[in-house]
Amino acid sequence: MLGAASLILGAIVTVVFGSWLIRRFRGGNRSADEGESWDHHRKAQEREPPVEVGDVHESAVFEFSDHHSGERNAVCKVEGFVVFVEDLPPGLEATDVIRFKILSFNRGHTSATATYVERA
Repeated sequence: MLGAASLILGAIVTVVFGSWLIRRFRGGNRSADEGESWDHHRKAQEREPPVEVGDVHESAVFEFSDHHSGERNAVCKVEGFVVFVEDLPPGLEATDVIRFKILSFNRGHTSATATYVERA
């Protein structure tokens, strides 16, 4: 009796895990917003960045992110292109408009790193 119960429980676990695995790799649980976001990400990977290293740009702070080094970075956008701005002064808040200088791109050129210049 114990062997049959274990076999049935093992089969249930296998089916549940297998269905989760299939959905995970096929993306079956994406909402419309997630699918749209993924499409935008794919298009961003295919286009040339609208900024160059050394350019100075002005943008509002979209939000803040914490870098793995523990530093707080501002997330800004230039024509929808994401720029992470470092070396922020204290008291900066989301929606503040700042100037920043582009320092480098990430590996896929889908975002850039910049340094804070001044409030605009």
